[in-house]
Amino acid sequence: MDKVVGSAAEVVADIGDGAVLAVGGFGLCGVPVVLIDALLQQGAKDLTTISNNCGVDDQALGVLLYAGRIRRTISSFVGGNKELARLYLSGQLEVELTPQGTLAERLRAGGAGIPAFYTPTGVGTMVADGGIPVRYDGEGNVVETSRPKEIREFDGRQYVLETGLTADFGLVRAAVGDRHGNLVFHESAMNFNPLAGMAGRVTIAEVERLVEPGEITPEQVHLPGVFVDRVVEVGPEGKSIERRTTRPRPAPATPAAGGDELTTEGN
Repeated sequence: MDKVVGSAAEVVADIGDGAVLAVGGFGLCGVPVVLIDALLQQGAKDLTTISNNCGVDDQALGVLLYAGRIRRTISSFVGGNKELARLYLSGQLEVELTPQGTLAERLRAGGAGIPAFYTPTGVGTMVADGGIPVRYDGEGNVVETSRPKEIREFDGRQYVLETGLTADFGLVRAAVGDRHGNLVFHESAMNFNPLAGMAGRVTIAEVERLVEPGEITPEQVHLPGVFVDRVVEVGPEGKSIERRTTRPRPAPATPAAGGDELTTEGN
């Protein structure tokens, strides 16, 4: 089955108001920015996003956030986004905080058809006990908090019950994809992409390079095409660096007297 669609605008056209989206990426690495930009132009609103972080200011999911399109986010890290903090504290955005590893496993469980699982992460904290602010009102008062979760003991250790996550749509970015939807992610762009792809009832992949079926060998596949419904080729556009850190290059070594080159320890 050929799952390739001609444009990003076409593949997101049926994402409606109130949809739940599982979105791959970590920071700005592996984020399906072309699909997000197409969704911004499409106009869907009141969205719920499930992602490691809800964009970096006005980049990635941040463009939807700044446009007022996201109603609720389920994330593990929301620092570094001033608009998210403003919307959250003013009652315009609901935030469900989830530990990073737990968020990954919740997506994987949802994609695998597992309704819930036990994990030791969060036991003895507000993650398990409840009380984390989910929603504020316009005056800065907490009007909704997270609920307590079930705790059980196994082999003398306590575990908290977490539920699997599914989404109406999964949005992912891959380095390579074929017409059957098999995807390969490049190095650290693997992050949440396979998990978001598994959790989506309809999964849409933007790929940098489209190949024919059979060009990706089975052992290279990171997300099988059975999880992917639509593929659009976008090329390498949209890549950016979240925070660039550089340092001056050391001066080149100068030859010693007599023509012998100076060397430095470890070279």
